[in-house]
Amino acid sequence: MTEKERNDYFYVCSLIEYIARETKNRRGIIAGILGKSGVEKLLYDAEVNHCISFEQVSDEVIEQYGISNGDFDTITECKYVVPGFQDIGKLYSIMIEDCAEPGGEVAELMKIFSSFISDEISDFQTDVYYQNPNYLECCYREGHLLD
Repeated sequence: MTEKERNDYFYVCSLIEYIARETKNRRGIIAGILGKSGVEKLLYDAEVNHCISFEQVSDEVIEQYGISNGDFDTITECKYVVPGFQDIGKLYSIMIEDCAEPGGEVAELMKIFSSFISDEISDFQTDVYYQNPNYLECCYREGHLLD
């Protein structure tokens, strides 16, 4: 993966996290609504969208794809400091780079965001999101949190 591709995946993962928080949806729901072609379009536009606020791009994506509000709110009642959406976006982008076969990054993004690990990372009442990315990748590959 080139440095530009890393930056683009980091941006898109952060955007998905941001949109999910704004609309109170699971991250997999957002990835599913976008679909492969939507993710590919966001990756293509990422270099330009870097210059626009996340709020504006998020609003445009929410409107374009008709994303409605859900009830997956992991922030409002959280007792602890919630990691930034870019911190979580970075975690996802690392996992994609490490887990994807060359050329299969978009499919891996869709799989990771739709897997159990995404909900675990999004549970900010736990420390899962602070775990080493290698541990999270192993859990993802095994299909459950490892002891």
